[in-house]
Amino acid sequence: MSDKVSRIVDARVKDPGAIAAAAARRVKAASLLGEHGKAMIIAADHPARGANGVGGDPYAMADRFELLDRLCVALERPGVTGVLATADILEDLLLLGVLDGKSVFGSMNRAGLAGSVFEIDDRFTGYDAQAIAEMGFDGGKMLTRIALEDPATASALLESARAVNELNDRHLIAMVEPFLSVWQDGRIRNDLSTDAVIKSVTIASGLGRRTAHTWLKLPVVDGMERVLSASTLPALLLGGEVTDPQAAFTSWGRALKQPTAQGLVVGRSLLYPSNGDVAGAVDKAVSLL
Repeated sequence: MSDKVSRIVDARVKDPGAIAAAAARRVKAASLLGEHGKAMIIAADHPARGANGVGGDPYAMADRFELLDRLCVALERPGVTGVLATADILEDLLLLGVLDGKSVFGSMNRAGLAGSVFEIDDRFTGYDAQAIAEMGFDGGKMLTRIALEDPATASALLESARAVNELNDRHLIAMVEPFLSVWQDGRIRNDLSTDAVIKSVTIASGLGRRTAHTWLKLPVVDGMERVLSASTLPALLLGGEVTDPQAAFTSWGRALKQPTAQGLVVGRSLLYPSNGDVAGAVDKAVSLL
């Protein structure tokens, strides 16, 4: 990886325009879905929110060199269709030339830093729709947490709706990741009960003046048949941090059988599997599609 890092740093120092040039010549994905008919997107936007932990290592994702190495392994696996990340990571991947033929999604709001007192006030500090369009990417993702007892939720919903509008206006995918959230002991916790996830789906589905290009990014919980029946918007299933890989793969496989489920968006559980085998974990996830 040292040679790759040297190339990245050299370009950033001596030729910053190389990033835009790499974006301009990138071969775009022919479809958001792979030959298997589903999307398999690798997510790596956690560090920008200060969420660097994986398992027992609170700084696993803070090693950028290792993260890039794992991303390159994952993106090379057959059946992987795309990647989701912030500008710093996507630009590194562009300079490495590993995004040809992949769908690319920019992470838009990262101000809700993990563990902060302002976590629910998740302002847009990453990509905006204009930059996503200029880079030739396929869409943008917004984390949309809804804390009914926190007045900051209203502005967070407004910002998400604005992003949905701006992406839809450009015919780009607006990937909305909703959660019903609560404050517990000074921290935000996502309510992953079936009813809470259903409520978050119905709220997120109504954001914006157009939804033709809006997709949902949803956690896999009990009762996914009910969850995925709460909207006709295409849904991608998120992985989250997995403690029991076999149980997670089984639940993903069941959920993928629902008509609105269009694939997976998975990050830490594939990039940092407990056995260290990134390629094997990715291949197993792809096999579910």
